[in-house]
Amino acid sequence: MKKCLSLFALSKAIVLKVVLLSLLALSLSACASLEVESKKRFSEVSKQVWQEYQASNPFTSKAEDANSLAGTLPDLSPSGIKAKQQKLAKWISEIKQFETAVLSEQDQINQQTLLHRLQNEYDQIVYKGHYIPLTSEGGFHTSLAFLPSSTKLNSKQDIEFYFQRLSAFGVYFDQNIAWMREGIKTGYTQPKLVLEGYEQSIDGLVAINPEQSVFYQPFTNIDFLSVDEQQQVQNRAKQVITEKVNAAYISFRTFMLEEYIPAAKNDIAFKTVPNGIEFYKNRVKHYTTTDMSVDEIHQLGLSEVARIRAEMEKVIAKTGFDGSFSDFLSYLRTDPTFYATTPKQLLMEASFIAKKMDAQLPKLFNVLPRTPYGVAPVPVHIAPKYTTGRYISASSDTDAGYYWVNTYALDRRPLYELEALTLHESVPGHHLQISLTQELKDTPKYRSSYYISAFGEGWGLYSEWLGLEVGFYQDPYSNFGRLTYEMWRALRLVVDTGMHMKGWTRQQAIDLMTENSALSAHNIQTEVDRYISWPAQALSYKIGEITIKRLRKKAESMLGNDFDVREFHNQVLKNGSVTLSQLERQIQRYIDERLQKQKLQDSTN
Repeated sequence: MKKCLSLFALSKAIVLKVVLLSLLALSLSACASLEVESKKRFSEVSKQVWQEYQASNPFTSKAEDANSLAGTLPDLSPSGIKAKQQKLAKWISEIKQFETAVLSEQDQINQQTLLHRLQNEYDQIVYKGHYIPLTSEGGFHTSLAFLPSSTKLNSKQDIEFYFQRLSAFGVYFDQNIAWMREGIKTGYTQPKLVLEGYEQSIDGLVAINPEQSVFYQPFTNIDFLSVDEQQQVQNRAKQVITEKVNAAYISFRTFMLEEYIPAAKNDIAFKTVPNGIEFYKNRVKHYTTTDMSVDEIHQLGLSEVARIRAEMEKVIAKTGFDGSFSDFLSYLRTDPTFYATTPKQLLMEASFIAKKMDAQLPKLFNVLPRTPYGVAPVPVHIAPKYTTGRYISASSDTDAGYYWVNTYALDRRPLYELEALTLHESVPGHHLQISLTQELKDTPKYRSSYYISAFGEGWGLYSEWLGLEVGFYQDPYSNFGRLTYEMWRALRLVVDTGMHMKGWTRQQAIDLMTENSALSAHNIQTEVDRYISWPAQALSYKIGEITIKRLRKKAESMLGNDFDVREFHNQVLKNGSVTLSQLERQIQRYIDERLQKQKLQDSTN
């Protein structure tokens, strides 16, 4: 009897185990089905959201779309702004409905990227960012100057759409001016200090001879028309540019000089505008993609400034210079041997450095972009108040990217900084990183066309340092230029938070940057004004670079002899522009997978 009971109990246990295993299998199957269904639904919803987003944006709306906006400019009327806010809220809600945990890795990145993009535009409306549609460098009026380069006139419909856009300049400028007047009423303006000489950013876009206008350029390539038709179109273009485009810029110039600048606020702190403290914290989170506080960022900046200053002192000692740190900076800023004498010379120097790095890329990367790049001067109409260099990405797969070098005021563009600038803006910096992102396969356009500042600018600054590994900065003056650029980004953490949240004056910021870097006085003033007028953007560089360096050090430490710098760079760049938290995850996954592979290899040996 006991034996029978024992067999019965064993049989019952086996049955129970079978039932549990069956339930587990069903559960796993259900989870797998849920994941497949979630992936399918997320793909459908995100695709629909992106299509609606593009269709509602005049600059991405396609000519063949129903109710196409291809011949318009953004509607900035109160009703237009409200409608946009409502659409953004709807799209954000639709993307947030998906539980991140049940999405695949790629869909998690897709979700995070799309939300980052949409949330930024929504927040800009909530915090009244449209009250200040300009920075010290430029604004909506200079952004329009990029329109011709992205406009291809391949049909009569294309020509008509472009004419409609040019004719809409008056309304678009008036709408921006109306919001700027609201800003004046509420104390929400750019500081007066950063607007000195602002008319220069407008004057360069007003062409007395309309054929010399940047907006006329697309009309020079309409060979698909007959000679008579070309003449008719070009005559019409001259008239529209004179009567619509020039008139809009002239009106805006008058408004800036007679109304806006005289009424602009006198202090520089962003915290003094309505909801400025909250908006600044929002911008910090957006540009750094972290939860770091203002105080944490400020203190990080101070510690980095001290560290880099010590490295600079060592480099000065190698030059044999006899004098103080301040004396050395003065020497660099004033000795003519450190400066190009013609724009062509500066461009040739930059081109040589870029080509020299091209040859080193295979040592650092196992995946390279197909898109080429050129070196060109910053356009004349924006050069006076523009930064020292910038990368302009290719607008299509038939175009090249461009590394812009500012050739305005050559006595303010020292050659000892050119290696660092070139590596940052061209390769292995922005051109390489952005081109690889644009060329990603099986990746939604909302991701391959997006730029997250903490990642992109962090990579640019890391790229400057990367030159040390392949033979750059052999000249101590050039190496000091590299350290000056790193110091520049560390100083940003201090002066941006200092001016906007800690009561710093503009002069305090200028003095700190003058005392600790070899940047020219013009560059320092231009940069400080940029930080004042573009709150928190400058924080992204150093925080992104520190994160990439820390992750590399971690990978080197954990992988030992198995660490491959080319594969590490591939792992950093393989998913395009990502938040720093996502970058942490993908590098940790890479490390774990390599360690697991090592373990398996060791067990089979």
